[in-house]
Amino acid sequence: IRAEVYWDEWNMAGWTNDSCTAFPALTCLAATWNPKMAALFGKSIGEEARYRNKNILLGPGVNIYRTPLNGRNFEYMGEDPYLASQMVVPYVKGVQSNGVAACVKHFALNNQEVNRGHVNVIVDDRALHEIYLPAFKAAVEQGGAWAIMGSYNRYKGQHCCHNQYLLKDILKGEWHFDGTVLSDWGGTHSTDEAAANGLDMEFGSLTNGLDSGASNAYNSYYLASAYLKGLKEGKYSMDDLNDKVRRILRLIFRTTMAKNRPYGSFASPEHLEAGRKIADEGIVLLKNDRQLLPLDAKTVKSILVVGENAVKRMTIGGGSSSLKVKQEISPLQGIRNRAGAGVKVDYLPGYASPLEAEQDVKGAVRPEQKAIDAVALREEAVKAARNYDRVIFIGGLNKSGGQDCEGTDRKGIGLSYEQDALIEALAKAQPNMAVMLVSGNAVSMPWVKQVPAIVQSWYIGSTAGEAIADILFGDVNPSGKLPFTFPVRLEDNAAKAMGEYPGDRENETYKESIWVGYRWAEKRNIKPLFAFGHGLSYTTFKLGAVKADKKVIGGDEDITLTVNVKNIGNRAGAEVVQLYINDVKSSLPRPAKELKGFQKIFLQPGESGDVTFNINKEMLHFYSDVENAWVVEPGDFKALVGTASDRIQFSVVFTYK
Repeated sequence: IRAEVYWDEWNMAGWTNDSCTAFPALTCLAATWNPKMAALFGKSIGEEARYRNKNILLGPGVNIYRTPLNGRNFEYMGEDPYLASQMVVPYVKGVQSNGVAACVKHFALNNQEVNRGHVNVIVDDRALHEIYLPAFKAAVEQGGAWAIMGSYNRYKGQHCCHNQYLLKDILKGEWHFDGTVLSDWGGTHSTDEAAANGLDMEFGSLTNGLDSGASNAYNSYYLASAYLKGLKEGKYSMDDLNDKVRRILRLIFRTTMAKNRPYGSFASPEHLEAGRKIADEGIVLLKNDRQLLPLDAKTVKSILVVGENAVKRMTIGGGSSSLKVKQEISPLQGIRNRAGAGVKVDYLPGYASPLEAEQDVKGAVRPEQKAIDAVALREEAVKAARNYDRVIFIGGLNKSGGQDCEGTDRKGIGLSYEQDALIEALAKAQPNMAVMLVSGNAVSMPWVKQVPAIVQSWYIGSTAGEAIADILFGDVNPSGKLPFTFPVRLEDNAAKAMGEYPGDRENETYKESIWVGYRWAEKRNIKPLFAFGHGLSYTTFKLGAVKADKKVIGGDEDITLTVNVKNIGNRAGAEVVQLYINDVKSSLPRPAKELKGFQKIFLQPGESGDVTFNINKEMLHFYSDVENAWVVEPGDFKALVGTASDRIQFSVVFTYK
């Protein structure tokens, strides 16, 4: 919940009691693959909003991860519509249990920051309905969301904040949404369209929310004086006006005027603990050769932490996600606290982003100075690395422009600031090295074979250092799974491979259609760096054969699948069992597999438990752009069960008739 700003500008108001809890970014939440964590997240952040008397929380974001270059991916829930749908529903319910509206965003097709204010997205109906709309639909129909925010871009030539097809035909028509539609700040461009096409509340027509120099600037908004004038002249429909008013009144009754509205709480120990728990479950162990992790403080007596992200604040920057926090424990501090007095923990930066370099010296920093400093920092770290039992490199991306940041996209998927060269040099100097990547996006790893252990962290908020230490020292067994594919190279991503992103400034065609993320990788037989759903553990799980209660269904019948999972290792931990469906033969091309179920199961050493999935008709359908409807075709299907999209261990064939 962001700091207070002045009513008529973006500058901080200077309050002393508005320092919040920073919860993990939504990529981390999605990586937990645990709807219980989504419920905890929603409830907790809703309590903070309620305490500060914020009637609408501008989130969660559920735009699909189409390209790893999107600067705002860290705010969303990954590449798969089913995963995002399952995670958004408990989040919305948790927020709204506090009498605070969840405003699900950005509706729709906001998948890049480049030219976001005007680019017209051209996408086929199958991709729209199968990939980009399901999470919004789930938030409305299952979560009961009270508010939706339109996106900046255009679709079918109309801006999405006043888009006839998206807002009136689909959202308020097909889905029967009874809540309020908000514009994003500056996302409104036409009184005529805003009046008729489903926008209920307009925000920020100009960047500062005002018409510069006018004392009554809000009258200049598209839905203010111009709208009133048109209404008086009979130009605009009174029915549309009444619909807007009813929706706004309904929002007021659901929030401010709700009789049993709780009081909420703010920056509490309980919220810090909730954030830490979500982070613990969301951090992903990508690689762990030689069981380098977890660290054992009894045998590891010296650790060198290298990398700017070990100390860099990640709760500031990034655009509108920037926060004023009550605390932010850095990874370095978390490691030092956990290691204790018996372990020597030293730090060297190894690299510096330009912003950090400018803060470290007086006056302007010339480009050649930065290059010299980078080499010096790298040499210093590599020379020192040989003298420690372990090296922990903590790098990745940050919240600066061109990294993970609203308003800009990345230029490529490589690490900036010469981090690749640093990692390779460190690995040669000290083979016992783990890489911890802090980011909200996939990055390339040319050094992946040289490094024994790799951990994907995210922007995980106030307790970042504590959660990272939990994982590195094994106090928590990692159980996160990737919510999006890590490609080996950018060209392995469909949006890049099809040669369209980021469009020609005016139009952006989604030529890859439904083939997003792992769907594309499997269609083209591309081996990813790390697959969707991938994530390792410090223990070992064994899946038993899948049992189905029937092999033929029809109508609204279900098939129940049962999978036994056993922890055959010596540590307590959790595994995420994943169910994918394959349509053996269909009239239209379909992906080799689509996620249709998942369940996280926690087991003690030697313990076993059953995971069950119910397969229903809806899990078999696809959107036919021939019939303009969802279709289930009779025939054979395969239920594929495993622990990642590329680790399918069992399959069951069944028939829908």
